[in-house]
Amino acid sequence: MIIPVVAVLAAAAWAGWAQRAPKATGDPASLAEHQRFMAAMERTTAGSSAPGERSGR
Repeated sequence: MIIPVVAVLAAAAWAGWAQRAPKATGDPASLAEHQRFMAAMERTTAGSSAPGERSGR
């Protein structure tokens, strides 16, 4: 009898936690860091070829 009660309480707690409002993500430093990361990834992958392909044709 105790296991179903505990399961219902755990499910209710999880459902309440899952439905909470998302936190604001307006951190400009984090956004700038992400943009720098994306720019670096574009630079490093722009000149490379796919694995197994020859680049000196």
